[in-house]
Amino acid sequence: MGQPARIDLVPGRGRLPANPMKIYLYGMIVLTTVHRLKGDFPEADGYGEIEETHLVPGGETGNSALVLARWGHRVKVAGPFLGKQTRDGVVGFLEGRGVDCSGLRYDDTFEGVRDLVIVGGKARAVFGWFGRYFQGAKRWTAPERADVAGSDIVGIDPFFGAESDEVARLCTELGRPYVTIDCAPDSSLHRGAAATIVSAEFLRNHFPGSDQDGLIRRYAAEAEGLVIFTSGAEEVLYCRGRGEIRSFRPYRVKPKSTLGAGDTFRGGVIHAVAAGMDDDAIVRFAAATAACVCQRFPMAFDPPGLEEITSLAASS
Repeated sequence: MGQPARIDLVPGRGRLPANPMKIYLYGMIVLTTVHRLKGDFPEADGYGEIEETHLVPGGETGNSALVLARWGHRVKVAGPFLGKQTRDGVVGFLEGRGVDCSGLRYDDTFEGVRDLVIVGGKARAVFGWFGRYFQGAKRWTAPERADVAGSDIVGIDPFFGAESDEVARLCTELGRPYVTIDCAPDSSLHRGAAATIVSAEFLRNHFPGSDQDGLIRRYAAEAEGLVIFTSGAEEVLYCRGRGEIRSFRPYRVKPKSTLGAGDTFRGGVIHAVAAGMDDDAIVRFAAATAACVCQRFPMAFDPPGLEEITSLAASS
C-alpha cells in the first residue's frame, strides 16, 4: 500500500490540519447514558449520589469520530443500525459536530444500540445489551466500496465479523491504509493493517497468562504494520516486524474520567499514521490524545484540539 500524504499543522495556529484527510470509520456507535457519582463507588448495598447525567454518542467508532472531526478531518461513519431510541441522539449530535452520518441506516423495528456508564472516582462500570445484540439478527450495515475508495485512511472495528473483514479486504484492494483494534494475530484484519491496537482486556480474555513480549512478537511476525499493546495508565508496548520492542509510559494527568480514552487513542493513531509520523511519534501522539480526553467529562462535549495534544506530546 502507498504511504498516505503527510499532514502539517497550519503554521502559527497548530489547531487544524492544513490538508484534512477523508476518513471512513466502520464500527461501533452507541448512545450512552453516563452518570457521574459524587465520590467513589459505594460498597455493596450502599448508596451513591449521582452528581451529573449526560446522554452522548459513544462506542469505539463514535468516540474516534468526535476527536477526528474536531481536528478538521472529514469523517464518515458506518456501523450499527440506528433505532427508535438512538437515531435522533446519535445523528443530531454527530452531524452537529461535522461527522457525516449518511452511511448509517435506520431500522424502525429496533430500539438501537445503547449502554449505561457509571463513573465514580477513578473507576467506571459499563452496562449494556451487547450479548443480546450480537446473538440476534444482523443489525449493522454492509460496507460500501465507494466509501473506502473515497477515503484517505480507514478505521475498522472487528465486531461485525465478515463485514469488518470485507472493509479490510476493500482497503487492501484499493490501497487504503487502515487502523484496527482487538483482533487475533492470525486474522486477516490484523495482517493487512497499518497499525493494530490491542487492549489489555482483549489479551486477558484471549491469551490469559501469556508473556507480553512473546505475544507482541507473535503479532508483529504476522504483519508489516505497527503493533501496540495498551493497558490503561500502565506501560504501552509497541513494535514492528523484527524490530525492537519499545515501551512508553503514559502521561500522568489528573483524570476526571477515563471514559473514551481507549477509543480516542485509536483516533490518535489514525491521525498520526495519516500524518506520516514515525512509530515513536504515533504512540506519543495517541497517548497524549487519551491523556487529554481523561481530563474532560464527558469528552463528547469538548474533544481536545490538536494544539493541546501536540503540546503534551512534545513534553515527553
